Amino acid sequence: MSDPRPLQASLKPRASPPGRRAPSPAGAVRALAAGRVARAVLVAALVVGGWQAVVLVAAPPPYILPGPGRVAAALVGNARFLAENALVTTLEIGLGLVLGVGLGVATAVAMAIAPAARRLLLPGIVVVQSLPVFALAPLLVLWLGFGLASKVVMASLVIFFPVASALNDGLGRTDPALLDLARLAGASRGTTLAIIRFPAALPDLVSGLRVAAAIAPIGAVIGEWVGAAAGLGFVMLHANARMQTDLMFAALAVLAVIAVALRAAIDRLGRRLVPWVEG
Repeated sequence: MSDPRPLQASLKPRASPPGRRAPSPAGAVRALAAGRVARAVLVAALVVGGWQAVVLVAAPPPYILPGPGRVAAALVGNARFLAENALVTTLEIGLGLVLGVGLGVATAVAMAIAPAARRLLLPGIVVVQSLPVFALAPLLVLWLGFGLASKVVMASLVIFFPVASALNDGLGRTDPALLDLARLAGASRGTTLAIIRFPAALPDLVSGLRVAAAIAPIGAVIGEWVGAAAGLGFVMLHANARMQTDLMFAALAVLAVIAVALRAAIDRLGRRLVPWVEG
């Protein structure tokens, strides 16, 4: 019989070299975040550089394509105006995200608990999602007015489907062996959902939240285009009508920052909810 000691020695965790400390989990997370920020800055620099090159070579009129310098000047000169309208759009997106995620989770859970609810709700969800957002926006503005409510509902409708769809798929893919164990233990349907099915579906929920974060600004901005008295969509619409293309680009830049910040917040939430899943 061969000596098992060499195999046991190879399975032991290797110590860090003298004078070199193993990286802590917090340090690894910070390094990953720093890498992502560096890549984002690099991509932004490449986009701005390419944009400036097009302006220098093609020399389009400023009302067609203003240069980065003109946009930066518009951003600084209208900082307070843009900040006030960005606050309105951010509020619409945030409230729409809360409402859309809440409705999506509730719908997915209802379909998972009751097959009859699934047969009743799923066709309606598909029909509503298949309707163009622009077709619903005028109706919502007509019914709810030009204020905050129509924009929040519009954003929540855009957010609702990816969350409900992703969580519903996750709840339907629970390991059958775990469900059999729950039945053998006498667990009720609600208990099985709470302690087995929902935790197992959290990665799918996080994926749906990431999609929702990416499209959340769409609903709010479309609602502002149809009818609003404030918001970044309102700013872009009126800047376009006045041929203030630099201001329109500045509003787009602020909207992009909001979208990136929202995605970063969802990523951080996802790492807390499902730390065992990478990305």
